[in-house]
Amino acid sequence: MEYCFILTNISNLSILKFLKMPTTTYYFLGILLTLFIGCDSKKNTTSYDFTIPFESSEGTKTSTYQEVITFYDHLAEVHTSIAMYEMDDTDSGHPLHLVTFNPNRSFESEFSGSDEKALLLINNGIHPGESDGIDASMMLLRDMAEGKIEIPKNTIIAVIPVYNIGGALHRNSGTRTNQNGPEEYGFRGNARNYDLNRDFIKADTKNAHAFARLFHTVNPDVFIDTHVSNGADYQYTLTHLFTQHNKLGGALGAYLHNTIMPRLEDSLATKSWDITPYVNVFNRTPESGFSQFMDYPRYSTGYTTLFNCFGMMIETHMLKPYKQRVEGTYELLRSMIAITDANASEIRSLRAAATEKYSVGSFYPIQWTIDSSKTSSLQFKGYEAATIKSEITGQNRLKYDRTQPFTKEVTYQNFYKPTDSVTIPEYYIIPKGWGPVIQRLRANDIAMIPFSKDTTLLATVYRIAEFPTSQRPFEGHYMHYNTEITASREEVKVSKGDYRVSTQQRGVRYLMETLEPEATDSFFNWNFFDTILQQKEGFSPYVWEDKALELLEENAELKAAFESKKSTDADFAKNWYAQLDWIHKRSPNYEASHLRYPIVRVGG
Repeated sequence: MEYCFILTNISNLSILKFLKMPTTTYYFLGILLTLFIGCDSKKNTTSYDFTIPFESSEGTKTSTYQEVITFYDHLAEVHTSIAMYEMDDTDSGHPLHLVTFNPNRSFESEFSGSDEKALLLINNGIHPGESDGIDASMMLLRDMAEGKIEIPKNTIIAVIPVYNIGGALHRNSGTRTNQNGPEEYGFRGNARNYDLNRDFIKADTKNAHAFARLFHTVNPDVFIDTHVSNGADYQYTLTHLFTQHNKLGGALGAYLHNTIMPRLEDSLATKSWDITPYVNVFNRTPESGFSQFMDYPRYSTGYTTLFNCFGMMIETHMLKPYKQRVEGTYELLRSMIAITDANASEIRSLRAAATEKYSVGSFYPIQWTIDSSKTSSLQFKGYEAATIKSEITGQNRLKYDRTQPFTKEVTYQNFYKPTDSVTIPEYYIIPKGWGPVIQRLRANDIAMIPFSKDTTLLATVYRIAEFPTSQRPFEGHYMHYNTEITASREEVKVSKGDYRVSTQQRGVRYLMETLEPEATDSFFNWNFFDTILQQKEGFSPYVWEDKALELLEENAELKAAFESKKSTDADFAKNWYAQLDWIHKRSPNYEASHLRYPIVRVGG
């Protein structure tokens, strides 16, 4: 069986790359070669002890990265239902791994989609200090492979053992200041100190590119990301953070909100595991009410939403003992697998139909706000709290009293409404020079057709009107926000090799969220087009004075507008340079590329 996995690596990374096939193709064919050559062998025996450190320490330790990989290596060696694949490299220099549980693995491969099974993908260790899912997944796949728990009949389980490998290798015992165990754990930042759960759209890291290739190879129907958090103190060990259902949209969002979420809550209740929505507060008490977290595309579930995948995060409460958190994560994963398995056909049908609603000319929402006209009510289990004087600062501080638990009705705002939208064009045109954008589209399986010759066509052109910019860095960027544009219809020259990108493909939502400048996580807001914001050519005042005067004398309409602005804008009237610049920006000398968004829209 070990021979099988050596061949996996060779077929994926050597033979098929040599053939210059698309990444998803060589992953797929690599899997086929692996399965054909060695994965149909009988179960082997081993002396390896599949008891993990979490169990042997009675819930105080988590596995190291190497222990995790070694565990899955041996599990795959013993059980044909388990396979582990090496995918692309991460910033750590180590490859991303994918482990699958599929008792009916065949030559056709578990990722071909030909067997009508649902596929559930679990992502662990995006923040390696939040290691609950790492240990829970190891026990889950082992127990399935050994037949100790129910095996899904209609669902293939895929697991990323550790996503942030660099952070997992940076083990310590102090950085999780509020967390109650394990004894040692990984660090939040990756090998380049990026928070990977802010990187899915901008994709600054090799990790994000590796994830995109993996995600599109697997094409999961359900995605689960395992986390630990603490915004307040309360009785629950488990909270769920489903992707925002209005943003997911349509029948897909309704099914998530009205079927999957309540079924998960009911399933866990039968196991005596209380769960509540993620408590989205900071340094205040939850009983005053709280809102659902809006998972924009920078986050894992916001990203997977763009491909109409049902997404959720498990958020365990970091103040609860580690043993309790891991056991809760294990049971939640089992429940979500059972729900997916029971509803596999419906989930797949809903996903298949979802893309069809994004037709040319229809409106796509790009900005959201809480819909205060609709709320939900929770029977929330918390602790009484008081504001007392701090012995350190002398100022007020929050203090919870765990000897005073309560159950209170709490208002939960979990409905959002769009505040802005755009029509879906027939296609975008991306000039070939914008390589970083093109690279990210390719990584996300976006089909692009290069123009075969120079041409001219009528298109919608955006110009950036407003772009407030953050004064503090965020994940390597000074982001723009509340961006505003003006739009005009113009004849546009397209060069041979520029790309025509149709919106009528599986990645339509990804295109709208990244290429529309006003969208929250657009490539523009993430600084991919900042070079257009700087004027490259200017003027010397002593030269331009004479030319500007000549221009005004030749253009009565321009002169009238200039005089009107001087008479109505006192600051402008006092600023000689602003006046010359105003005239220059309305002259043939002003560069057309300044503030002109280079990607244009056609149709729609």
